Amino acid sequence: MKKFRKVLDGLTTSSPGGTMGSPSCGSAAGTPTAAPTPKEIDVQETLVSENFQLCKTVRHGFPYQPTSLAFDPVQKILAIGSRSGGVRILGRPGVDCYCQHESGAAVLQLQFLINEGALVTACADDTLHLWNLRQRRPAVLHSLKFNRERFEKIHWHHEGKQFMCSHSDGSLTLWTLRNTTKPFQVTFPHGKIQKDGRKESCKPILKVEYKTSRSSEPFVIFSGGLSYDKAGRRPALTIMHGKAITVLEMDYPIVEFMVLCETPYNNEVQDPYAVVVLLEKDLIVVDLTQSNFPVFENPYPMDIHESPVTCTAYFADCPPDIIPILYSIGAKNKKTGYSHKEWPIGGGTWTLGSHTYPEIIITGHADGSIKFWDASAFTLQMLYKLKTSKVFEKPKPGEGRAAELGEEDPFAVQMVSWCPHSRIFCVVGISAHIILYRFSKYDANTQIVSLEVRLQCEPEDIITPSENENNPCFSEPGSHSPQPHHQHPLSPGSRTPDGAKDSIPCLKVKDKMVRVPPGYQSDLVIQLLWVDGEPPQQITSLDLNSAYGLLAFGNCNGLAVVDYLQKTVILCISTLDLYGATDPYQRLTRSPRRNRQSTSGKHCMRGLSNFYSDSKKRIRTSYQSLTELTDNQQSIDMERSKSPTSDHVNGHCTSPTSQPCSAGKPRIPMGPEGPRLTRRGPGRPPFRKAQSAACMEISLPVSHTEESRENSFSRSRSSSVSSIDRDTKEAITTLQFGESYGRKSDALPTPCLWVGTSLGVGILIPLSIPTDQEERMEDPVTVGPSGKLQMLKGSVLRFGFLDCNGALIQSPYEVWRDLNAPEDPDRPRRRKLVHFSPSSSQDAFGEGHLAIVCSERQAKVFLMPSQSCLFVHNITESSFVLRADVVSLCNSVCLACFCANGHVMTLSLPSLRPLMDVNYLPLTDMRIARTFCFTNEGQALYLSSPTEIQRITYSQEMCDNLQEMLGELFTPIETPEAQNRGFLKGFFGGNAHTFDREELFGEAAAGKASRSLAQHIPGQGGVEGMKVAASGAVGELARARIALDERGQRLGELEERTALMMTSAETFSKHAHELMLKCKDKKWYQF
Repeated sequence: MKKFRKVLDGLTTSSPGGTMGSPSCGSAAGTPTAAPTPKEIDVQETLVSENFQLCKTVRHGFPYQPTSLAFDPVQKILAIGSRSGGVRILGRPGVDCYCQHESGAAVLQLQFLINEGALVTACADDTLHLWNLRQRRPAVLHSLKFNRERFEKIHWHHEGKQFMCSHSDGSLTLWTLRNTTKPFQVTFPHGKIQKDGRKESCKPILKVEYKTSRSSEPFVIFSGGLSYDKAGRRPALTIMHGKAITVLEMDYPIVEFMVLCETPYNNEVQDPYAVVVLLEKDLIVVDLTQSNFPVFENPYPMDIHESPVTCTAYFADCPPDIIPILYSIGAKNKKTGYSHKEWPIGGGTWTLGSHTYPEIIITGHADGSIKFWDASAFTLQMLYKLKTSKVFEKPKPGEGRAAELGEEDPFAVQMVSWCPHSRIFCVVGISAHIILYRFSKYDANTQIVSLEVRLQCEPEDIITPSENENNPCFSEPGSHSPQPHHQHPLSPGSRTPDGAKDSIPCLKVKDKMVRVPPGYQSDLVIQLLWVDGEPPQQITSLDLNSAYGLLAFGNCNGLAVVDYLQKTVILCISTLDLYGATDPYQRLTRSPRRNRQSTSGKHCMRGLSNFYSDSKKRIRTSYQSLTELTDNQQSIDMERSKSPTSDHVNGHCTSPTSQPCSAGKPRIPMGPEGPRLTRRGPGRPPFRKAQSAACMEISLPVSHTEESRENSFSRSRSSSVSSIDRDTKEAITTLQFGESYGRKSDALPTPCLWVGTSLGVGILIPLSIPTDQEERMEDPVTVGPSGKLQMLKGSVLRFGFLDCNGALIQSPYEVWRDLNAPEDPDRPRRRKLVHFSPSSSQDAFGEGHLAIVCSERQAKVFLMPSQSCLFVHNITESSFVLRADVVSLCNSVCLACFCANGHVMTLSLPSLRPLMDVNYLPLTDMRIARTFCFTNEGQALYLSSPTEIQRITYSQEMCDNLQEMLGELFTPIETPEAQNRGFLKGFFGGNAHTFDREELFGEAAAGKASRSLAQHIPGQGGVEGMKVAASGAVGELARARIALDERGQRLGELEERTALMMTSAETFSKHAHELMLKCKDKKWYQF
């Protein structure tokens, strides 16, 4: 049992700044920072290092930059190769496997060894790989590295009497073996005869497949070949069946297509039933058995990138009823017109594992759409789609924000907040807007309510560290007067005398009654306003609490709290005024602008807190000492990444919490009095086009080692941090509602709002909320003075709360109620709240609770309400934390962190002992940085490419059960028997027959291969299978079953060959007997 002693209420405490230890990075545990106390708090930490292991689980989405395609007609599994060296193998829903070549070379060609559980890949580095598919995690068995010759293509052909060729002039030629001097037939499928009698020119036909059928005319399927008469025509696939020609236009260029046939033998009648079309950004399967050639409904989530993904959220162990209700609503809006037949790629086996629970993934997109995905049991199925753009009027060309700021995606989603219990959903958009949705099973006519908030800070502040730490010089509160804030603009659409925009939002909300379908329905829209010709800054943090009925958000200018039940703004304040007279920074201000309007809103407050009135004040200078900075600013060049929906964007490598506010100004030279950190005054903010998280790549300078590239990334971050300190305002980086102690003297917890800033400051704001339901809808929510200020290195990223037994304290929530349901007089709709107060049982929870605060550099644990620091741990010195979350795992809790250098770490709570530190990714780009997120039960995800989501686990238990939860790619199936050619066909049909590979390429026929031609590289394909098999009797049985299957398969083939030989012998005996009877009575001269 882990015991620690700390100062409790009423005892003398010292300032956290003076008592916190500073353990070195990688220390064995967090450093305790207080003297022994007469009272003990016992926390049993059950998590140890053996509970953690990091591994990839499954990858969802469309393979990025596909290059090749292959299909096993017996096993009915499909393989797709990509330019990055990846191979996706797909079977029935649930059977989805991702393999990666270590070299990362592009996969040029794929070929299944039919019904043998093996796949051959040909890569651009002149290497052939043989993959073993008879295990859940495929691996390379052997590789051949060609040294002398390059191979361009692997082509398997069958022997026939005629064949078809496609040509660059858009023609098809049919050749016969009887006459090889000229083609038997020449056709131009899309070439029309012009008035002068000539054929019009056509595009090249890139590929053609000629398939025969027993019951109908042959199929001729090809890509390309359209005429040049129409500009901008979309790529097309043409199906010629008899005299009918059908052209299927595609949304993206065709990479490859393959016709699926009933027989695995190329020298038999093919009987095609479907064609798989691999596009650059989609996978389509066409049904050839119906005359209108409908498309099969794709069971795989291939449309994640339908609009570029801009944010992600991951929720594990959701309420069990949420997935069925979302699916039932989303199913009503599904597309129709698909083929009624079963999905033809149905290979492999998959069963629901024992370690399953409801999981939901939410993705936000550049077009403003939101997608809810069922992610349970390592699958991904879209449940429900929400379009946030329907709340606003469609911007007219040349008007609105798109024209003012060059914004092409004004509805792009920046972040989301979701309460699964109350089903309240909140969306933050790039146009500084927030939309709050409520869920209903009924449609309704509604009027969209909007609030407009004026959140703009006037002074141009300069932060100057004091020379004397013990006697800091603080400015007067009056010098930090904020810009007047208004709940509603006095004159919407107004402009200043000089023509600049003022007090208008970026988008226009629909002002008429709208009918909304069942599902998520907009309840409130909040928009930040333009101020004196300057657009509002993007929102950097958001939190909502359904039990309180409050929503809080912040940006570079300040903080706002909205009561969404009463539809009012209860707090709108600049970041500076959160400190009041006890601001830990010295700020020199310019003359503020003249106030244009009087302050409105009786609940808006200034100077909320009196921090550390009886303690020494410390001037925080840790940001300057975080990293070494060079004098030049050219530490790294950023690549302008191209978004699929917008023009070039700048992928600045900055902290994700402070990036939207970075101005990118040149460095300010240091004066003789020392470094001066300046805050940029109100100027044009760095609004950019909607940045797809999938397209935020980092272009690094040419470096020879991985370490130098990591250092370049770190230096870029350092410069960005320095720029944030010098040139921007203090941003609100994280917010968290919860039950806590707002002041040291509080005996009971009350609703509070924890506020974290980009300068590493944590502020606690108590709230007074009426408890009676009628009073809650009428009486205002009041905000009290702040109770505490905590200091950390780097931007604050996350807050978390534990009781004194170490259990996670959940935020209170309201049980979902359908506001549009019919009224029931016997059961009136009343709010039902669920609280998790740390003092609900003194025996169970002890006195007070623990607060975890994590920043980009370190983590601290505080004891509330004494507000004393118990433990501190420096997470990293050379990098910075991108994402941190307090997560539950194995009936316990830990702190999970993801760093910019690719390390994934976990720390015990509350002692902050390092439990795991894995260098998972050698280098992190902005796409991963913006989409990485942790969740409970040891899972996490990120966007591995613009079109794919990679899920990982850091739980040892899940890694042990991973084999059970994944699908089987190979299932023992008897190979269909080849057609009997018959005696007469074999006797008169020539000498053509099928050869075995060993007959053609074996050492007996071809001799031994030259050692200089290719190098044999043994793989480790069997290592993983042996590791799994070595786990016990189950592995032995699995090996025995596979051996029996293989033996049975060989015996079956032997039996088939024996039967064929017996049939041939009987036929030969019959013909010999007939010949004997015919010649029995003939004389020798009659022959």
